[in-house]
Amino acid sequence: MPRTPLVAANWKMHTTHEEADRLAREIAAGAAAVQDVDVVVCPPSCYLMPVGAALAEQKGGALGSQDVSEIVGTGAHTGDISGAMVRDCGGTYAIVGHSERRATRGEDDACVARKFEAAQAAGLIPILCVGETLEERDGGETDAVLARQLGAVLEQVGIAAFATAVVAYEPVWAIGTGRSASPEQAQAAHARLRATLAASDAKIADSVRILYGGSVKADNAAELFAQDDVDGGLIGGASLKAEQFNAIVKAAGNH
Repeated sequence: MPRTPLVAANWKMHTTHEEADRLAREIAAGAAAVQDVDVVVCPPSCYLMPVGAALAEQKGGALGSQDVSEIVGTGAHTGDISGAMVRDCGGTYAIVGHSERRATRGEDDACVARKFEAAQAAGLIPILCVGETLEERDGGETDAVLARQLGAVLEQVGIAAFATAVVAYEPVWAIGTGRSASPEQAQAAHARLRATLAASDAKIADSVRILYGGSVKADNAAELFAQDDVDGGLIGGASLKAEQFNAIVKAAGNH
């Protein structure tokens, strides 16, 4: 089944209001010029509305959040941002389970599964992040880690939920290090993730977009995106430079 490539920008804790507006407009212009590629921009939460407005004005790209609360509804949850709030700001996607939040905020598999469910309950499309550390890869545990992380969400929501979800493989050892998995390593992990989903429903597994999220740059994007099971990228540092990010989007459009 043909899968439309998706390239998502994760700005993390970067940009000012002025920079976010400029960057969003430049990315939107680049996205509008490329056919058959979905583009998502995930700014810091305080810039969701202005970035969403800039994307809409330029008619290029969708808006997403970098995180979402596992709590559905409202209440005394200082600092949390609900899925409904993200939707109210114009968002349609939400990253859940990013490795940085797993590592520095103590989000375990069960928490990530609840966030996935909460995002969908609010009408958002979750971008579920999974991936192994260098120690786990060197220990031959990659497949077991991916199966555990993906399995926790499958147990929580069931395979049908993945009909409206995205998965992102982010090898922790390749994030922000300048080191990237080889195309063959990326393909092997993506194929394993798709096979795990296919064990429950082959049709849904074939339709799920699996992104690669480990130091994608303009000069390695084409080779990564040429792999059979790599359907785009979750882009960190390179998404802060519109020229680089737009080149990555263009590379996705060529596959």
